Amino acid sequence: MKAASSPAKAALEQGDALTPRFDAHGLIAAVTTHAITGEVLMLAWMNAEALARTLATGEAHYFSRSRNELWHKGATSGQVQIVDEIRIDCDQDAVWMKVRPQGDGGACHTGAVSCFYRAIEDGKLVRK
Repeated sequence: MKAASSPAKAALEQGDALTPRFDAHGLIAAVTTHAITGEVLMLAWMNAEALARTLATGEAHYFSRSRNELWHKGATSGQVQIVDEIRIDCDQDAVWMKVRPQGDGGACHTGAVSCFYRAIEDGKLVRK
């Protein structure tokens, strides 16, 4: 039997209001995939401003934890990410963005298409 949920939980999980639940540092995880291939491109973080700018412009904006600043993906590299769709998870503490990468199609600062370009095999990293 499913436990009864509170009105607030029901609104969060089933309602139509966007009410992101940012963590103690004011951040929410953002998983980014290629809109056409479905490949996972990157995992980054967004603060409220990054999410708002993404929604307003249709281009991905993130928050850099290492630089402690807002970051418009592709502003310097040309690898702008045009957002096709944004989904938010059931408890609104993570987003999934489906994007169309511009420029050379890369997403990783190393030049790779995806930040997930290595697999773990026998305890070692192997480039894929």
